[in-house]
Amino acid sequence: MKLDQIGQALASCYDNLVAEGLPDELAALVRRVDRAEREARAKQPAPGFRIALVVEDEDETRELAESVLEETDLHVVGCASAEQALTYLQEHGGEVALVFADIRLAGDMDGVQLARAIATLWPCTRLVVTSGVDPEPGEALPEGAVFIPKPWRAFDVLVEAERASRDRAPPIA
Repeated sequence: MKLDQIGQALASCYDNLVAEGLPDELAALVRRVDRAEREARAKQPAPGFRIALVVEDEDETRELAESVLEETDLHVVGCASAEQALTYLQEHGGEVALVFADIRLAGDMDGVQLARAIATLWPCTRLVVTSGVDPEPGEALPEGAVFIPKPWRAFDVLVEAERASRDRAPPIA
């Protein structure tokens, strides 16, 4: 049985299991299968889909943002670092409509530096930067980037995703 079929089968039973009380081991398995399925889908988005890229080094926060954005028309991909996000963008940059990134990230590059790189290399990508603290005075976000303080509201993230979905990238000449 393929991994996505296992994930679908478990997901279809998940609500009933939660209502009855889900053992910790089974809950962990469901999360692992769901995460593996999302990672497999992230590698091959369907043709014509626009992408929301979530860049967050804290697994739980990244998964929460991914879950919120999965309610949109955007295909959701998660990255744990700016470097991982740039690698993904090099292959799929023209398809990425939204980047939702934390300022503080593991690795050599932070979210502000990532936003500046994206604004330069992929200027049609909507940038949303988030943090539990305000950006430092010398860390100016690129023009057009939106700052949403943590804890962010799902509604605010969905509004930005809607704007990204609606504002189609211009055709490449």
